[in-house]
Amino acid sequence: MTRAATVPPPAATAPAPAGRSGGTGRPRGDTALLGLLGFAAFLLVLELVPRLGLVSANYLPPTSEIAVALGELLGEPRFWTAVTDTLRGWFLGLAIAVALGVLVGFVLGTVPVLREFTASTVEFLRPIPSVALIPLAVLLFGTDLRSVLLLVVYAAFWQVLVQVLYGVRDVDPVARDTAYTFRLGRWARIRHLLWPTALPYLLTGVRLAAAVALILAFTAELIVGAPGLGNEINRAQSGGAVDTMYALIIVTGLLGVAVNVLARRLERAVLSWHPSVRGEGTR
Repeated sequence: MTRAATVPPPAATAPAPAGRSGGTGRPRGDTALLGLLGFAAFLLVLELVPRLGLVSANYLPPTSEIAVALGELLGEPRFWTAVTDTLRGWFLGLAIAVALGVLVGFVLGTVPVLREFTASTVEFLRPIPSVALIPLAVLLFGTDLRSVLLLVVYAAFWQVLVQVLYGVRDVDPVARDTAYTFRLGRWARIRHLLWPTALPYLLTGVRLAAAVALILAFTAELIVGAPGLGNEINRAQSGGAVDTMYALIIVTGLLGVAVNVLARRLERAVLSWHPSVRGEGTR
């Protein structure tokens, strides 16, 4: 059997100290303000480029026209139905992927023989892009929610599984030997030893999986034709409503930002007990 990959594990991202932005030493409020200013500058460039004739407005409408189209979308029930469909596919797929990733990760991580036995299979399946499964998804489930779930779960599952495997393997050998010395049972070791060690890795995996799941949900809707924002973007493009298409694209970007912010807040809240958070927050 082949040995497990020797690539160093991705570091479990420690939340930034309270009131500061991780690694920059700049107050978090200033960082957010700079981010907003940067986005405003981007929108200004997007307004000027077609106005100056650098790009035809038929292909890239000014920001003002996109904003008008977005305002019209916000008043349409069909738009909110599409948002709901996208979020439903994203959430269900992510939840299934996290549950499977945690279960399989702990089983493989706590049984060395099983981990070595499946290492080759994991390394073979993990690099396969989810979009390669689109023909299979359409063949099996057509264009409904199940096709979206197949692609989302497959893509997000590996993000969680790999992080959990690394987390389980990162248990302190002294702590492990102490647990065996005190004859802790399997469940006690998982609860008091493996789970606290693997949790920071798991939350990093969840954050990565959340972004990947959203991307695959859009991709499935755009290519497969499943209900959601991706399908609405395809409809707008086919109908020549370029301003509406860009408005929908901006909505997808805002959803991505919201998902990332929520995942980071969850990470900080759940890891409030962890030394990396508790110690830095008191500096």
